[in-house]
Amino acid sequence: MASFGWKRKIGEKVSKATSQQFEAEAADDKDLADDDDANWVHATKRRKEILLEDCIKKSKELKDEGANLAENRRYREAIKKWDEALQLTPEDATLYEMKSQVLMSLHEMFPAVHAAEMAIQRNPRSWDAWQTLGRAQLGLGEIALAIRSFQVSLHIFPMNPEVWKEDLSWARKLHEQQKATKTEAVQALANKKELAQEAIPDYDFESDEIVAVCAAIAEKEKALSAAKTVVIVSASGAVETVTEKENCPTTPDETLFIRAR
Repeated sequence: MASFGWKRKIGEKVSKATSQQFEAEAADDKDLADDDDANWVHATKRRKEILLEDCIKKSKELKDEGANLAENRRYREAIKKWDEALQLTPEDATLYEMKSQVLMSLHEMFPAVHAAEMAIQRNPRSWDAWQTLGRAQLGLGEIALAIRSFQVSLHIFPMNPEVWKEDLSWARKLHEQQKATKTEAVQALANKKELAQEAIPDYDFESDEIVAVCAAIAEKEKALSAAKTVVIVSASGAVETVTEKENCPTTPDETLFIRAR
């Protein structure tokens, strides 16, 4: 009959030297595994860096191609190149700013304003983007907003003579003209109202002059109604007009004349 006793541990009879060798090998395997993990992370990071560098390089090529097309007035093709570049580098504010300029050349002011605003969102410190936004806003007639955009551009880059002497100066001139036009319109409307009020004189219908005129008109109407006009046509075709008074009527010979009223 078999008897069962306490089982000794497997490593109980393993020599100390063998145990140390096993531990060393295990440590080496762990270090190797750690190295593999580190290498994998490094490789992945490197691949991302290479991919990003490739995207930036390709985006720059597309940006330059678009700039050359824009200089040759091939605006639609330039926009297409820049849109492709934005797919690679969507945070490039310069691409949006350049696109806004070209859209203004195509007289598409709403998209131009939107593109300039996108550029500012990505780089609020870009004085170019603020200048372009101001010009696009002027194209929409938003003069007050354009003045503010030009002022922000000057705040970022105070030594820019183009914004100061051309853009901001022109915008302020337009603003003054706009104010003058509004003032003239308000004055013209006021004058028109005054003329409309003066067109209806305030007569005193109970004055002696008005009463006398009304009496004269009444007498004239009375005199006309008292007289009767008769058209007499003779048998030979002659026509004669005779005025009859109510108190002395004229009776022509009925054998000679035919009465017609």
